[in-house]
Amino acid sequence: MTVPPVSSPAVPDTTRARIQQEAARLFVKSGYHGVSMREVAEAVGVTKPALYHHYADKEALFLAMLEGTLAGLSRLVQAANSQVGIRLQLDTLVYELLASAPEQRVGLQLASELRHVNPDRRAAFEQEYRRVWVGGLSRLFEEAAARGELRGDLPPAMLARAFLAITYPLVTGAPTSDPQGTARALLAVFLDGATPR
Repeated sequence: MTVPPVSSPAVPDTTRARIQQEAARLFVKSGYHGVSMREVAEAVGVTKPALYHHYADKEALFLAMLEGTLAGLSRLVQAANSQVGIRLQLDTLVYELLASAPEQRVGLQLASELRHVNPDRRAAFEQEYRRVWVGGLSRLFEEAAARGELRGDLPPAMLARAFLAITYPLVTGAPTSDPQGTARALLAVFLDGATPR
């Protein structure tokens, strides 16, 4: 069963939103060290002081973009949680991953540059990522196991990591010619295995 996408809140056309959009484009193209705040200001069409009014420095801007990505992942978990039963929950989650694949790709590319930020701020972001995304998925699997929908002998965190590994191709690289078919196949392998029944 395919579930229609959950409507995500529209991003307002504000200066802050434009700054993040242009900065993400620049960071993906040139990397963290290859982008200056001057370039971001020019791309947005604002002065550097106006840019600094919104973000204290390049690191604050970069982390704000990653926090936006994390908020998107949190919405995916919430969309899955709104469904009943692990199959429908995971179908919703995979559908939403596909629907937001371009944004997920940008988020992954930005996260690969996380090593350039202050170690304490990086550690705080990574901890929040594990809590929101991996923790949210782990809770889905834990609750499904408690309902008897999944094996109880596999730790929920392990199931979450396996699910992430098997769905990773949906949001990396070039899109497949049949993303829905690929998603269904990956989900079937995850839930039913690859051996004949």
